[in-house]
Amino acid sequence: MGLEYPDDLKYLDSHEYVRLDGEIATIGISAFAVDQLGDIVFLELPEVGEALEKGTSFGSIESVKAVEDMYAPISGTVVERNDALVEDPEQLADDPYGEGWLLKLRITDPDELDEAMAAADYRALVEGE
Repeated sequence: MGLEYPDDLKYLDSHEYVRLDGEIATIGISAFAVDQLGDIVFLELPEVGEALEKGTSFGSIESVKAVEDMYAPISGTVVERNDALVEDPEQLADDPYGEGWLLKLRITDPDELDEAMAAADYRALVEGE
């Protein structure tokens, strides 16, 4: 089964994605990252109200194989976090781009996404690995 990379998202080479809707950015991790991690057992996310700087770690994801830091693809303030996933991190594998979102941020500078990759570029990166 081929992994999906929706075209309306921007991607980082560290496998986070961003869906921008006005000044709200929905952040998650790509299907590729979920697939590589395997069974996800623990998720650590920042609290609502926390300010994140682009490029800094905002939490970690732990699977039976590894613990990986997750990095903010854009700066902003956390307005919502997906507590259902914190309670049951395995759900992430079911729908990484829908119900499996991690955070929603009120962004400070949309231009920070200029360096992020389009879906086709990200697909080329991960499928070329």
